[in-house]
Amino acid sequence: MNQFPSRETVERLRKEYPQGTRVELISMNDPYSRLKPGDRGTVSAVDDIGTIFVRWDYGSGLGIAYGEDRVRKITDK
Repeated sequence: MNQFPSRETVERLRKEYPQGTRVELISMNDPYSRLKPGDRGTVSAVDDIGTIFVRWDYGSGLGIAYGEDRVRKITDK
């Protein structure tokens, strides 16, 4: 990806994924990551370039890169 997201997009991400939101990984474009689709974690922050930082349940703190990786919100019951 060559461009950073707009300020409006970053604000939308911050509203959609506030701190404490539970997420599940759909896909990650990182061949060195141990994360796999279905892994779950908790959002800790969204930075100024749209990276969603997640504390993954297995202990990793890897972020979700805007435009490259995908997560979805979940509700644990």
